[in-house]
Amino acid sequence: MEVIPAAAAHDGQKQRFDLGVFVGDLPLDDDDAASDNESLEGLQQELEDCKNDQEVANILANGIKMRDYTKGVENSIRQVELDSIQDYITESENLVLLHDQISDCDNILSQMETVLTGFQTEIGSISSEIKVLQEKSMDMGLKLRNRKATESKLSKFVEDIIVPPRMIDIIVDGEVNDEYMKTLEILSKKIKFIEADSMVKTSKALKDVQPEVERLRQKAVSKIFEFIIQKFYALRKPKTNIQILQQSVLKYKYTIVFLKEHAKEIYAEVRTAYIDTMNKPVNNEGMHGHWSVIIKAVHMVVLSAHFRAYIQALEKLQLDIATSTDLLGVETRSTGYLFSIGKEPLKARSSVFALGERINVLKDIEQPALIPHISEAKSQKYPYEVLFRSLQKLLIDTATSEYLFSDDFFGEESLFQDIFAGPIQVVDEYFDAVLLNCYDAIGIMLMIRIIHQHQLIMFKRRIPCLDSYLDKVNMSLWPRFKMVFDLHLSSLRNANIKTLWEDDVHPHYVTRRYAEFTASLVHLNVEYGDGQLDLNLERLRMAIEDLLVKLAKMFPKPKMQTVFLINNYDLTIAVLKEAGTEGGKTQLHFEEVLKSNIAIYVEEVLLEHFSDLIKFVKTRTSEDPASSSDKANIGDVEPLVKDFANRWKAAIELMHKDVITSFSNFLCGMEILKAALTQLLLYYTRLTECVKRVNGGSALNKDLVSISSILYEIKKYSRTF
Repeated sequence: MEVIPAAAAHDGQKQRFDLGVFVGDLPLDDDDAASDNESLEGLQQELEDCKNDQEVANILANGIKMRDYTKGVENSIRQVELDSIQDYITESENLVLLHDQISDCDNILSQMETVLTGFQTEIGSISSEIKVLQEKSMDMGLKLRNRKATESKLSKFVEDIIVPPRMIDIIVDGEVNDEYMKTLEILSKKIKFIEADSMVKTSKALKDVQPEVERLRQKAVSKIFEFIIQKFYALRKPKTNIQILQQSVLKYKYTIVFLKEHAKEIYAEVRTAYIDTMNKPVNNEGMHGHWSVIIKAVHMVVLSAHFRAYIQALEKLQLDIATSTDLLGVETRSTGYLFSIGKEPLKARSSVFALGERINVLKDIEQPALIPHISEAKSQKYPYEVLFRSLQKLLIDTATSEYLFSDDFFGEESLFQDIFAGPIQVVDEYFDAVLLNCYDAIGIMLMIRIIHQHQLIMFKRRIPCLDSYLDKVNMSLWPRFKMVFDLHLSSLRNANIKTLWEDDVHPHYVTRRYAEFTASLVHLNVEYGDGQLDLNLERLRMAIEDLLVKLAKMFPKPKMQTVFLINNYDLTIAVLKEAGTEGGKTQLHFEEVLKSNIAIYVEEVLLEHFSDLIKFVKTRTSEDPASSSDKANIGDVEPLVKDFANRWKAAIELMHKDVITSFSNFLCGMEILKAALTQLLLYYTRLTECVKRVNGGSALNKDLVSISSILYEIKKYSRTF
């Protein structure tokens, strides 16, 4: 065996040993020598495994031989074995006790195994029994459900087909009230049950019950019919509030449902009775039995009579506003106003062309209808549009109530048309007669706006029943308005100038009529923007302008013609503004022509007092100094300067008086005077500039009027005017 020196191990060199040498040095017994090659190979493998073992390497590093080391290990093992035997001998009694305890445990576990095995057998038997019981329970549950279902159907059948004595008493002898309504519903269900289920018809119970149910049905129908007809009969009483009565009847509406479902012929008779009660006389032909006797009791035209009476009461309140002669271009004397004042108030005559307080009818659109006898007691009279609004308000409110009642009580919206045909016919006949003789254009336009507002009200209510009627009324009003408007237009175009002309420059009464009439229509068109009406107003404007020009030409002097036009144009603008409306194109046009005529008047009045000055300035001077300095001399300007200095204040005073007497509107006259004096100042300024440029013009400085003096006079007249 080759021993690796310790020094070599400390030097870090790898320790190696020759396995062949190591094996060769081992002593071998005879038995070991006889071992087969397999043992040697096993030993060789173990040596290979120990080759890299750290423990072996440490042993070899210390210089200890393996044989010695092995003997030391064997001695240690023997010592441990001896110690173990000694410990076993010491603990022998405990081991015996442990053995006995283990034996007892084994016996107990054996007994428990036997018991558990028995339990297992019994549990298996119980499981089988539970399964059988479960199957029986499911079978019993199914039978129970079947019996319950059968019992439920049988119970419902008995409940549906049986006729309780209490129900018979209520149907036969009871009053029509809430309890009666509930009983009717029960009876209706029984009738439907008998008629709907084919299995019921084959039951023996039906043979006993059906005759009784039929008798109850007939009795209920008879009582319902009499009750409802009596309610309709109540409508004929004087001063009956139809809407309140209808509301009281609504709680019995199931009676109508019952008749619809179980007595259609009687329902048709009730329906006809209501229509005839509310609309037209009853035709008793074809009625049968005692029903016709009851229907005769309600032989009355309720709604039609109601509206006819209301219309007759309204006629007493009507205030006539306009006749066929109340036109814009008609002479005042030919209308007979002087003789009609005693018949109609002057205030009513002023409303022929002016809107005034008549606009309030649109503000009161939602107010209740007039109560004629109250107004008559107060001796109040109203323009027709007020009566029209009241009548139409009553009509739409009544129609709304009737439409809702027909839908709610009878369940038929179409019933309304049959019921309301009479009232609409009554209102139509009256309205057509009134409209045929209506020459009040403003009133007609107000009625057009009233109908529009009523259409909006019905739209908000979501009640379409009067759509066609309101459209029809609207379509009737527009042609009539166009016809009356064309009469006004023709009266201006065909006016007799000689009879209309008055030797007065102040605004003509035809102009005031036109201005008020136009302002009224413009005001009524602000929120609607009707293009056709705007076009008609444009035609009317052209006609009045032509008439005014013709009237102006009747004055001999051009200045008077201009003054007349200015006064009339100014009045028209003022009325349009006072109406509180947007005059629109009409007002803008008159403002332009007014401005143009004021400029003409200013030139005319200045020429009247300073003609030489104006002619000189316009012909001999120019705004360009270079072009005008050689066109005038001292001889040309000296007379003009001295003449102006001598009489300019007197001329301004005359102009002042002329303006005061010529123009009815002082504010307009003040503006005209300012414009005239301002233009005079401009002319005189140009003259003074010319004087400064001519040779020797400085000699005239003492005669020139200072500009500040002229401005002072202008301000003075502005303050005192």
